[in-house]
Amino acid sequence: MVGFGNIGRAALEALEEAPDFEVAGIVRRNPNDRAGVPAEVPVVADITELGDVDVAILAGPTRSIEEQAKGILAKGINTVDSFDIHSQIPELRASLDAVAKAHDAVSVISSGWDPGSDSVVRCLMEAIAPKGVTYTNFGPGRSMGHTVAVKAIEGVKDALSMTIPLGTGIHRRMVYIELLPGYELADVAAAIKADPYFASDETHVMAVESVDALNDVGHGVNMVRKGVSGTTHNQLLEFDMKINNPALTGQVLVCVARAAMRQLPGCYTMIEIPVVDLLPGDRAGWVKKLV
Repeated sequence: MVGFGNIGRAALEALEEAPDFEVAGIVRRNPNDRAGVPAEVPVVADITELGDVDVAILAGPTRSIEEQAKGILAKGINTVDSFDIHSQIPELRASLDAVAKAHDAVSVISSGWDPGSDSVVRCLMEAIAPKGVTYTNFGPGRSMGHTVAVKAIEGVKDALSMTIPLGTGIHRRMVYIELLPGYELADVAAAIKADPYFASDETHVMAVESVDALNDVGHGVNMVRKGVSGTTHNQLLEFDMKINNPALTGQVLVCVARAAMRQLPGCYTMIEIPVVDLLPGDRAGWVKKLV
């Protein structure tokens, strides 16, 4: 595990419940910080201190993923991550594919719930209703990627970014921030709205006394596709879930870490991986149970 924030903690919980994983350790900037880490789990500053590692779960900020993944893949260690800037996924996939193949390793990127497991659902919807329109509506809930992006803006002491669905795939971003002394709300708000995470959405930025008083890691998604199967119109498909954001992201990362061990060298997204590879055990057992 590389990183031990909200997602890293949730992924560790999922690993401890999985029947087929052994936790090699956690990589942190400060290896002396063992808050929340079980006594038997090593905490180190560099992954090379952990000995044999089959797959590294990258649980840090999205914008650190590419550099981290390249360094770890170059050591022949598989990586999985939850990179979540949709528009940059094809470029990242091409970049890591070359490194992974050169070092006989596997990288699976954007393995959260969106992008990630929701991408698989969208793919299935597209397959069974080839003509039509899919609307993905997020929230209402706390976006981890957007919140991390706001916290990195100069002048922000703490932040919370809420996603509010307006329907038909359109969203409003409600951003609550605690300002550092000497900074003006208007200047910080302009920087937030210019960030690629927010540039395409209606965004409102408000200063508050306490972000913690507002914080809730719940989230959700509703996907609807209205389309055509063959020549038959009015096929209506819907997928809906309400979730704890870090918990689901952590669980997906663990499933994908398992699947990474079953792929040929290269870089993949979740829609390129057989869904049965996300499950522990042999395929025949799952075919008997699920088919």
